[in-house]
Amino acid sequence: MASLRNASPELRNYFKDNYIPQVCEALLCGILVTCPEDPLKYLEEMIKAIIENGLQRLLWDMCIDPLMKQNIRRLSETCLEQLFGLDDQLMTPELMIKACTFYTGHLIKTHFCTWKNIAIPQVNEEAILIEKMEKILQHERELKLWRNRIKSRASMEESTFPQLNLLEVSIVGQTTEFDISLLPEKAILRIFSYLSLRDVIMCGQVSRSWMTMIQMSSLWNSIDFSMVRNIIADKYIVSTLQRWRLNVLCLNFRGCLLRPKTLKFVGHCRNLQELNVSDCTSLTDESMRHISEGCPGVLYLNLSNTTITNRTMRLLPRHFHNLQNLSLAYCRRFTDKGLQYLNLGNGCHKLIYLDISGCIQISVQGFKNIANSCSGIMHLTINDMPTLTDNCIKALVEKCSRITSVVFIGSPHISDFAFKALSTCNLRKIRFEGNKRITDACFKLMDKNYPNMNHIYMVDCKGLTDGSLRSLSPLRQLTVLNLANCTRIGDIGLRQFLDGPSGIRIRELNLSNCMQLGDASIMKLSERCHNLNYLSLRNCGQLTDQGVEYIVNIFSLVSLDLSGTGISNESLMILSRHKKLKELSLSECNKITNAGVQAFCKSSAILEHLDVSFCSQLSDDIIRAVTIYCIYLTSLSIAGCPQITNSAIEMLSAKCHYLHILDISGCILLTDQILEDLKLGCKQLRILKMQYCRQISMEAAHKMSSVVQQQEYSPNDPPPWFGYDCDGKPLGKDQDINPLKELSDLLMKELAYISDEETV
Repeated sequence: MASLRNASPELRNYFKDNYIPQVCEALLCGILVTCPEDPLKYLEEMIKAIIENGLQRLLWDMCIDPLMKQNIRRLSETCLEQLFGLDDQLMTPELMIKACTFYTGHLIKTHFCTWKNIAIPQVNEEAILIEKMEKILQHERELKLWRNRIKSRASMEESTFPQLNLLEVSIVGQTTEFDISLLPEKAILRIFSYLSLRDVIMCGQVSRSWMTMIQMSSLWNSIDFSMVRNIIADKYIVSTLQRWRLNVLCLNFRGCLLRPKTLKFVGHCRNLQELNVSDCTSLTDESMRHISEGCPGVLYLNLSNTTITNRTMRLLPRHFHNLQNLSLAYCRRFTDKGLQYLNLGNGCHKLIYLDISGCIQISVQGFKNIANSCSGIMHLTINDMPTLTDNCIKALVEKCSRITSVVFIGSPHISDFAFKALSTCNLRKIRFEGNKRITDACFKLMDKNYPNMNHIYMVDCKGLTDGSLRSLSPLRQLTVLNLANCTRIGDIGLRQFLDGPSGIRIRELNLSNCMQLGDASIMKLSERCHNLNYLSLRNCGQLTDQGVEYIVNIFSLVSLDLSGTGISNESLMILSRHKKLKELSLSECNKITNAGVQAFCKSSAILEHLDVSFCSQLSDDIIRAVTIYCIYLTSLSIAGCPQITNSAIEMLSAKCHYLHILDISGCILLTDQILEDLKLGCKQLRILKMQYCRQISMEAAHKMSSVVQQQEYSPNDPPPWFGYDCDGKPLGKDQDINPLKELSDLLMKELAYISDEETV
């Protein structure tokens, strides 16, 4: 802008007073595209035009000649679907915003960052080192304040809040008061939507203005009573339903022990669309009659693990004419005739999702009744049904030709014939597990009959070999492949699969316990899989540090599981160059030490999940590294690390405030004190596992159970398979362990479980 020195004083003053980045952007775009002969005169004319039009109408391309502007064609939804590969998903404004954000971010990364690196001089490395040292000293000061606060507190209510204010002053320097009620209603609603029902009620007790904020009707569109099922009384549930009956759209009563009279009030919610009453032992056919008569607009209904009978099955087609999602999992009191009722009246012809897992009373005739009543089913889930056979699937698909996804986990009698029967459907997703009758023959049908297949989950299918991967290689839409525990798969099959079109599109790949895979496969992965986000190589014993060198070249990788492999500290130092990993699992990697984990954490500021369980050489030093470099951690597992002490958990509580999941099972040195630290520092903790923590008392664990949503606790000594005794000493070879006795105990438990199942 130095070229405006000869311009009039009025223009210079105006430009000086109204200088904003938008003006510069418009002028630079105009002069770069137009390339005028007299740049000074051109800039003066454009500034006059900006003054006349006003800054409110300023656009980045207003200084460009209209004849030189590029014509921008509006993309239709069809083009967008082809461009982003959305398949059958509906294009939404949110997806458009994501796409535009990604595109502009890519431009900034490729152009602006390059210019920045050239124009801005390199930062002095010594200054960076000094800054890091200052941060370390600051962390130490904060930790001292934290220790003093814990030692000096006499009463939680009286002393916690003043000391928190002192800590905030020491870190920030000053505090400012802010009234959240001054925010726009949309922002307030967004904030409170992240809270549970219990937290919302507690917020209403803060002040009169907060009570007014939680009275917004939109906040009560979805109510989850399952989170407070152990503490809320029926009368409060009734009063809540009566007050917000016209606003409630979603209700969740999963696991709630309610009186039948309370469930009748659900029928007052005339606009209800989603209802989850799974695991409600008090739900009866009479309760469902009141609900169905009062809530005709239900689209999603979860009745799993309840005592409903054929009477309820008769109500569904009579009242729920628009029902789309139905779960009858583990409901064993209705019969094949109840499924025939689904075709009465208007019927359940709009049903697109059905879950009948565990309903072992359904015969082949029952599946024929489902086909006659619900021919529009697209998603079918049948888990834990040992009575499921190929004839059941054949009877179902005779009329249900729109099925796109099937889940058959725990169905050992399904064979390749079922895949042949499903060839009339346009399958996109299959999930099988623990099946020995599935062979390579089923995958030979994939390319011809399932060209749109994008999700394959075939875990623990021992009959699959490299031939299966060879058959999958022609698929062009495959993005998720899980072949965990398929032990006959090796390097040859994986390389042939990666040479196909799916190698470029694959996003999730799970090859856990495929012990024949080695570094050669990993090298092929790094060459072909440029979009891979999740990779699991758990217990792949042939993986070495050289293979990890190839993994670093997969720049799109976000989650990595190397548990049970022979990697060393060198692998972690290599992984530290990746810098984009958010999840890392290193369970049972016995060769890694504190130095390797510390080196990785230093370059992993965005790390969210870390699993170093059963790495017995690790100590408090890794927690210190996590608290300094990985403060955004949400999940941490240090189970089976006997050297971890109270000081480590104290540091963790002081810095990692976003922690949701923590597993400290087998950390024998931890005491009740760490639970107090977690209560103060980790306010968002939801799942806490502390099995075999001998020095944590039953009383302290019971108090903690009211703070977290899920807790596992045992004061027993660590079992022998932890690898150390109750004092943390490694178990030697001559340790008094009788493996035959342990095996016999395990078999007795399995036999008892089988007999219980047969009794049921």
